[in-house]
Amino acid sequence: MSEPLVIIGNGMAAARFVDELSKRALGRYAVAVIGEEARLAYNRILLSSVLAGEVAQSEIELKPASWWRDRGVTLRYGVPATAVDAAARTVLLADGTKLPFAKLVFATGSRPLRLPIPGMELEGVLTFRDAGDVGTITNNAGRGARVVVIGGGLLGLEAAYGLAKAGAQVTVMHLMDMLMERQIDARAAAMLRYAVEAKNVRVLLKAETVRLVGDRRVEAVELKDGSTIKTDTVVVAVGIKPNTELARAAGIAVNRGIVIDDSLETSAAGIFAIGECAEHRGQCYGIVEPAYEQARVLAERLAGRDVSYSGSVLSTNLKVSGVNVFSVGDFLGSSGTEEIVLADPSFGTYKKLVISDGRLVGAVLFGDTVDGLWYLDLIRTGVSIERFRDDLVFGRALIERAAA
Repeated sequence: MSEPLVIIGNGMAAARFVDELSKRALGRYAVAVIGEEARLAYNRILLSSVLAGEVAQSEIELKPASWWRDRGVTLRYGVPATAVDAAARTVLLADGTKLPFAKLVFATGSRPLRLPIPGMELEGVLTFRDAGDVGTITNNAGRGARVVVIGGGLLGLEAAYGLAKAGAQVTVMHLMDMLMERQIDARAAAMLRYAVEAKNVRVLLKAETVRLVGDRRVEAVELKDGSTIKTDTVVVAVGIKPNTELARAAGIAVNRGIVIDDSLETSAAGIFAIGECAEHRGQCYGIVEPAYEQARVLAERLAGRDVSYSGSVLSTNLKVSGVNVFSVGDFLGSSGTEEIVLADPSFGTYKKLVISDGRLVGAVLFGDTVDGLWYLDLIRTGVSIERFRDDLVFGRALIERAAA
């Protein structure tokens, strides 16, 4: 008889986990997926393209309903889980349904942060995180509307790109002195700013928001330097926070995220966590690749294989405001490292490779990212690059051609 396995969350991590599990242990578990959003799992990375009108909502679904049905998965979306009883092994849903489980996986993701400043409660102050946010933003920020996006990280720039493409007048305000400071270096950030501004997006750096102004609806953003920017809509994209409330209420250990060990198990036996809601060795990953790696490892473990998760090499491989950007590892270069740089500003390309003890340890690519995954593999495997070091910055194709 199949073991009941409940997955709380119906995002990218949950979908990948079901895919990996179905390849390894089809029929071993009776899988139920519980999703708060009233739709099938979708590719969150493409939300800016939906906002820009480049693709339809239906086109970003990860798997059709038939795929889930063919694998015997019970889908309960639009009905969120409200409580987990770790001792009784049950999950309570908002409609009163109680689901038993032998094993449980938290894949609850994260939610957007809101700034602790006056005016956040005003109408027209929005966040950009899920498909519902896209609809709300579209309804509030039509063609010609003035929009301020607070946050120059990935989500903020993606929101700005989508809004500008849809015809809004967009200003991005970022607290730091460079865009995407967690993912790229200063030179790539300067090139990114140029590319973003070429999309008719105004960028303000070192801009600290202190207050949102308006009676009932937001009318302006006030900065620390005393200046104000008039606006019709504000989109807040300043970061995310793991969704841990269900786990915490169930008595499961939580720090910033739901604490998991190398088997991806929480403090409660038979209960696991993957993706943005999980914290492994003190690290919460806010990007998709570690979630996919965790999904694969957990699927193998639940299929009976003795594998473990030791953490992920941090990498970012994205299209930001229409520009390809990649970074991995120690891309800033710590003490004792060397750098190889190749830049062609006229073509909008930049590569920086960081080397330590004859091995690649970090990389930043801007514009041309075709070799990003190859560089990632070199870092993960730790192989010596000494024999092709002189050609490394020119990419895999040249090195393989020279070796042939």
